[in-house]
Amino acid sequence: MNAAVCRVSFESAPKQDDAVEEHPLLDHVRDVARTNRCKGYIDLFGACAALSGNRDVARHAASEVLVRCLSQALGRRPILYRVGEPETSFDEKWLMSLARSLKAGDESSAAFLLHSRVPKHARRNLVFLLRNVVDGFSQV
Repeated sequence: MNAAVCRVSFESAPKQDDAVEEHPLLDHVRDVARTNRCKGYIDLFGACAALSGNRDVARHAASEVLVRCLSQALGRRPILYRVGEPETSFDEKWLMSLARSLKAGDESSAAFLLHSRVPKHARRNLVFLLRNVVDGFSQV
């Protein structure tokens, strides 16, 4: 019986520190989701209306409301991994794609992503929250 030998280089594998630096928005959303996972139900529409006029407070509140209401917008609980995890779930990839589209002003991609998963009545509020969160990050 012949065995094949395959050399595996561990140098090309991304380091844990690199993954954290490459996705600051994703890690922020994951951290906020972790700290808010035990909090109660919040209505998407009422939460958007109650955001503060202070920009820093509003950005943090928007992050909390986003992760707490994402299940309402998607129709099911999203899968968000812990901070620093090299794997990304479909929900995280979708959310980051939507964030990049909004940051770049790519309205057609954002519309496609929204229409694929979010009911019409929740789209405007989800975009409002995600824009508030994304505006605080230079790189998405």
